Amino acid sequence: MSMIGVLFLIFLAINCFISQSAYIAYNTSQGIVSGKLNVHLVPHTHDDVGWLKTVDQYYVGANNSIRGACVQNVLDSMISALLADKNRKFIYVEQAFFQRWWKQQSETLQGLVKQLVKSGQLEFINGGMCMHDEATPHYIDMIDQTTLGHRFIKQEFDQVPRVGWQIDPFGHSAVQAYLLGAELGFDSLFFARIDYQDRKRRKDDKTLEVIWRGSKSLGSTSQIFTGVFPRHYDPPDGFTFEINDVSEPIQDDITLFDYNVQERVDDFVAAALAQANVTRTNHIMWAMGTDFRYQYANTWFRQMDKFIHYVNKDGRVNALYSTPSIYTDAKYATNESWPVKDDDFFPYADKENTYWTGYFSSRPAFKGYVRMMSGYYLAARQLEFFKGRSKSGPNTDALADALAIAQHHDAVTGTQRQHVASDYAKRLAMGYVEAEELVASSLACLAESTSKTECGNPMGKLKQCPLLNVINESITIHDSSGKEIESQLIPIANASLKLRNYYIQAYLGKSPSVTPKYWLAFMASAPPLGFSTYVLSNVKNPGSLTTLSTIYTSLGSDNDTLEVGQGNLKLTYAVDKGKLTHYTNSRNLVNADIKQSYVFYSAYAGSDVDPQASGAYIFRPNGTYPIKTEQQGLLTVIRGPVLDEVHEQINTWISQITRIYKGKEHVEVEFMVGPIPIDDGIGKELASQITTAMETNKTFYTDSNGRDFIKRIRDYRTDWELQVNQPVAGNYYPVNLGLYMEDEKREFSVLVDRSVGGSSLEDGQIELMLHRRFLHDDTKGVGEVLNETVCVSEECTGLTIQGKFYFRIDPLGEGAKWRRTVGQEIYSPFLLAFTEQDGDNWTGSHVPTYSFMDPSYSLPDNVAVVTLQELEDGKVLLRLAHLYETGEDKDLSVVASVELRKLFHGKKISKVTETSLSANQDRVEMERKKLRWKIAGAVKDEAEVFRGRPVSSSNLVVELGPMEIRTFIIGFEPSVHGLVLCT
Repeated sequence: MSMIGVLFLIFLAINCFISQSAYIAYNTSQGIVSGKLNVHLVPHTHDDVGWLKTVDQYYVGANNSIRGACVQNVLDSMISALLADKNRKFIYVEQAFFQRWWKQQSETLQGLVKQLVKSGQLEFINGGMCMHDEATPHYIDMIDQTTLGHRFIKQEFDQVPRVGWQIDPFGHSAVQAYLLGAELGFDSLFFARIDYQDRKRRKDDKTLEVIWRGSKSLGSTSQIFTGVFPRHYDPPDGFTFEINDVSEPIQDDITLFDYNVQERVDDFVAAALAQANVTRTNHIMWAMGTDFRYQYANTWFRQMDKFIHYVNKDGRVNALYSTPSIYTDAKYATNESWPVKDDDFFPYADKENTYWTGYFSSRPAFKGYVRMMSGYYLAARQLEFFKGRSKSGPNTDALADALAIAQHHDAVTGTQRQHVASDYAKRLAMGYVEAEELVASSLACLAESTSKTECGNPMGKLKQCPLLNVINESITIHDSSGKEIESQLIPIANASLKLRNYYIQAYLGKSPSVTPKYWLAFMASAPPLGFSTYVLSNVKNPGSLTTLSTIYTSLGSDNDTLEVGQGNLKLTYAVDKGKLTHYTNSRNLVNADIKQSYVFYSAYAGSDVDPQASGAYIFRPNGTYPIKTEQQGLLTVIRGPVLDEVHEQINTWISQITRIYKGKEHVEVEFMVGPIPIDDGIGKELASQITTAMETNKTFYTDSNGRDFIKRIRDYRTDWELQVNQPVAGNYYPVNLGLYMEDEKREFSVLVDRSVGGSSLEDGQIELMLHRRFLHDDTKGVGEVLNETVCVSEECTGLTIQGKFYFRIDPLGEGAKWRRTVGQEIYSPFLLAFTEQDGDNWTGSHVPTYSFMDPSYSLPDNVAVVTLQELEDGKVLLRLAHLYETGEDKDLSVVASVELRKLFHGKKISKVTETSLSANQDRVEMERKKLRWKIAGAVKDEAEVFRGRPVSSSNLVVELGPMEIRTFIIGFEPSVHGLVLCT
């Protein structure tokens, strides 16, 4: 090249540098283009409602040394960015944050936000208070927290969320698909986390998007279009644009260095085509965001504006601002046929030795507290309705909010940091205190009323008593009619007293002034939606029916057997070994060998070769070790007319009480575990095993969030050929209600009082994980070892937890009735309240027993009231649930009927409106709008689906088919025959 040519090029380059930068108007208005690959850019943020920081710290941006996250900034910045360009879009999920933000905004800004929502620029997705977990919550809690968010969105914005967005939970439940999806009126459901083997197979087969039928009983009526992201819930590599992200921005100013428009467009097209290769149809979605992104939203929107502009000028693919709703409609419009998915997406592993099955049991005390408060909230809402909702007095709102937040996928899961777990528990305690005041005044109001139709000003209150302790040997008890009833005084186990005293010292800062000696047992009953009064007197009359238990301690020195049980059910123990050996029910003729034992799993600590350790999320055992009873053969047996107990001290940190009630046919096991020893430098995971001789062929059944039972086969998956790497952790499943197994003659069922992990790792055996304690973190983000402790005078010990499980053996086909009935009792036990009577004539001056329902009426045995709540406008939210699956029980898996007039005895119903599950739209309208998806290939025959007919205004009867939940808003006419509300 000549010197003149070189000088000419230099001159051209200088000319470029001295030219002026120019404003570029980016065209972001592009919609869907047929015939091209459409890349739906969905701007989003994932804002955990507590995890590393508390919910309030995340919101205001406090404690940023842990994590630089401020949700206020996200919402402020996002709204400003949307107002700057009408083509931009954004989706938001967590209403616990949004509602905080909304209350702080001016009317002017609220009006602008309402316009953004109305135009579709801002769309509420999922719509619950949090993105709840899907393994460890009870279905009623999932419904309640979603309803809180949905009703707010409806009231403030007149909008109904259409899409489920469960992008982060660690596995996905069948109940989420059909109940928290289809029954909410959702058209689609999207998430990220599925097993790594499953994801690979689905990418190969182009089956990441399916029609999910989560309920056998509800079949095709329960289905929902479901999309699994081909990677995580963030954009493809190279397309994240928070301030400190490393992705290369588009540099389109020719006056600056590193101009790269074509290079970045090529990157975009390549990533889009790669995703299209694993996706059906010409529509793909990019989730443009991840955890706590958009704190400075312009960094994202500036780049997306440019990509949409330049990619569409390039023309090879089409890019557009979108939402999951737009994407769903586009998929539906293709008229594609989709494969069907049954059952669920548990367990979840993200790589070979990384099964996220440990969190099923993490923080068992907190899990138990959440479950206890859930059942209490159900009863408190009923009492709030009976009494009448007060605008100024105590109510259930604070408990509702606390329970809603506790369902978050890093809350009830037990996968949060310790200070966050304490914050969740504090919120529950504060909510309970307010609800307790409401409950006390409501019960007093109803008990002091002189008629069924009036409720005056209560003079006293009935208190709940978390630490029952005023029981002595001189006790007589009478029922509501004044009749003395049989009762039994049982000495409190030394281990229980020791634990009680220690925790009172830890949390109240003082030793208890009174140490109880006994607990009192008697058979109690109450009318439906009502209460009964029992009077305890400190005077024991001659011939009293209160019996002090007899105590027998075996020394283990002989070869005899010991039998316990006063009724049909009896357990046999081998005295020399102090072990359970046999189970007999004389009524149903079940005789079975049985044993119960404890094991612990040594927690893998990680290594240089494979750093994955067991921790809050991950279950990775490094060996199984049976726990031998240290005082072999030593049993303490408590006998009496109401129940028998067997006390066992397994070792210094495990004890249990086995109970058999005379009037019941199941076994109750109360366990006490802790502090788990870690002095040997090894983390441990404690499980109880119950072993029978049943031939179960690798098969067992676990519940989905307390509803449907799902068939599990050891070392097997229905959707792909499983490569077994973790034979223990890979066969663990979440258990909320219970699990069972069966052979050709019998079925063995176990029920639980909180969420746990469970399995059947050997034929004839069921296992429950009860407690976990570690010395290493599992590196899944929490950054803190799961090592719960309790401290007294600055001396800390590992957490001891107390809980229960229940088991029973039935002839084949007869166990469902016990699982469903007793399971409901465990979730929603009697609410106890106490007061001191003034004089000897309580029943003469009070209502001794009460039922809100028609006294001649009771609910069918297969139906439960899961919600009875007075709303702000005086109307009532009612949910009725059928408790049985199709074919589960020969008598109760049938259509049930509930008469609303008899349910609301004494109140005149003016209007009944059936709604979606979250009560934010009419059911008829929801069904009318529902998308009807096409199914690919032959679908296996499904059982006939029964759903209740519309409620007739003439008879007001609600029908429910198996597993159906129906939701109603009910209005009442003011009438002299209605209840007069308490003041």
